Amino acid sequence: MEEPVLIAKIKQGDIQAFEYLFDHYYDWLCNYIFKLSGNRNLSKDMVQEVMVRIWEKREEITITGSLKGYLFRSCHNQFLQHIRKEKRQPDLLDKIRWDTIYDSYFEKKEEEEVHAKAARLKLDELLDKLPPKCKEIFIMNKLERRKYREIAQDMGISIKTVENQMSKALKIIRENASMLLF
Repeated sequence: MEEPVLIAKIKQGDIQAFEYLFDHYYDWLCNYIFKLSGNRNLSKDMVQEVMVRIWEKREEITITGSLKGYLFRSCHNQFLQHIRKEKRQPDLLDKIRWDTIYDSYFEKKEEEEVHAKAARLKLDELLDKLPPKCKEIFIMNKLERRKYREIAQDMGISIKTVENQMSKALKIIRENASMLLF
């Protein structure tokens, strides 16, 4: 279905057109948000929120560019809102992660693609330097965006243990951060 026709039908309240939109773009958008967040459930929730908002505000929505671009921007903005809500300070790991994700979604010169892959490999190498329990806790906190309390509950350990493991992980990362720089 052509985008202008699809948009017009959705604005008129055509549920089948909306279902087509949902079915056609849902997986793609979930994968995009998953690459940003590292959390499959969070990505599904965010995409569903965007889709619900589109349906609820269908009469007011104005899409001047491509529908795919509009959906991409909407989901990206939803993710940024989530980050702001979390009031996180980006650190070196997040910067590398953002650069890698950005490079994977926008066409770049071959040299830049190689650079992004190398950054991801170096990040993986750095994570492999962490002891197993420490690595697991670090990934749950930094990449899955889980709070210490949740991690402690899931792993059956104290919050203090989570804090100690995170402190240990960050120390190892700081000591080896030079390997992430080109």
